[in-house]
Amino acid sequence: MAETKNATLTIEGKMIDLPILSPTNGPDVVDIRKLYAQANVFTYDPGFTSTAACDSTITFIDGDEGILLHRGYPIDQLAAQSHYLEVCYLLLYGALPSKDELAGFTKIISRHTMIHEQMHYFFRGFRRDSHPMATMVGVVGAMSAFYHDSTDVNDPHQREIASHRLIAKMPTIAAMAYKYSIGQPFMYPRNDLSYAANFLHMCFAVPAETYHVDPILAKAMDRIFTLHADHEQNASTSTVRLASSSGANPFACIAAGIACLWGPAHGGANQAALEQLREIGTVDRIPEFIKMAKDKTTGVRLMGFGHRVYKNFDPRAKVMKESADEVLELLGVHNNPTLQVAKELERIALEDEYFVSKKLYPNVDFYSGIILDAMGFPTSMFTPIFALARTVGWISQWKEQLSDPQLKIGRPRQLYLGESMRDYVPIDQR
Repeated sequence: MAETKNATLTIEGKMIDLPILSPTNGPDVVDIRKLYAQANVFTYDPGFTSTAACDSTITFIDGDEGILLHRGYPIDQLAAQSHYLEVCYLLLYGALPSKDELAGFTKIISRHTMIHEQMHYFFRGFRRDSHPMATMVGVVGAMSAFYHDSTDVNDPHQREIASHRLIAKMPTIAAMAYKYSIGQPFMYPRNDLSYAANFLHMCFAVPAETYHVDPILAKAMDRIFTLHADHEQNASTSTVRLASSSGANPFACIAAGIACLWGPAHGGANQAALEQLREIGTVDRIPEFIKMAKDKTTGVRLMGFGHRVYKNFDPRAKVMKESADEVLELLGVHNNPTLQVAKELERIALEDEYFVSKKLYPNVDFYSGIILDAMGFPTSMFTPIFALARTVGWISQWKEQLSDPQLKIGRPRQLYLGESMRDYVPIDQR
């Protein structure tokens, strides 16, 4: 990153020179770090949609072109040719691993899959009808009470241990949250299984009988993890970075990210998409629904189509569609009314001029919701699975920020529109 030119801002006749920084990819960035000191003004950017809060080497998105790169590698190549743990290594360390490096990393992760036995009591402290995300926020935050040897953020070795523990234990925690919610016994992790197969086993196996994880389902789950591993400076990642800037321990930071992801505008999108498909109910109701979606006065939005960042086709959606087709073929659930609605809605949205002109293509949430539903997951587990997958992205961003020599505690400014200073009035005079 180098300064290539300057921008000049004129305020009440005073000219302020602001450096313009040029990234590897993406638009130039006006550096306003000294603006307040030089001109006594702040910038105003609700939602930070035009503000770069950090520099990063991890993930790049070009929403107009439909590009998503992890450390420079296109997401479609990673999803088709790689697998989740290899992508984890890539995000954490900046390069694809050698065969020996991947074997060593996989072994380390598999050795950390179990959680402290006393943590089982945390699950039993929640109501049975608790949302699994509520359970995950509490349990992940509580990890700092059990793993004291990996909470010192100033120690690189402890940061490394915390990273491995979180990646390894998140599937166990998510699966236990699910098992607890349906009243079944916890299933301990099996380190002889792959990362994705182990998660499916912990979710769907029971002690009374043998459970075989189908390779096609394991592959589809691994792709879901891979396609959700990181997504640049989204709301939950920014939350993790903001929490981290205070020096908070890694488990607290990731718990904060999980809490943010819980929001329906963020991690709950695939759940919302599936619930909308069920609301439509049958294929014959689709034209009526399409008509309402086109009418702005109805307030009806087509969930699972379009994306805030991607103004073109979501690059993750194509790979996810392939997995959806494979899973549906394997499970033979083509007669499912919800899936029939999804297929017809997808066809119409890809052909209808209204949706094509507005680039409202099916996104990754549309297909992932279909896959997870077909696998047998309730909608309440969609966001926990998203959190599981995104953990490595949060950790990678957290590690990068802690090693940044420019690190400062996050302190957004505001445009104050409240009352000016006024004197207190005693209660008997009001």
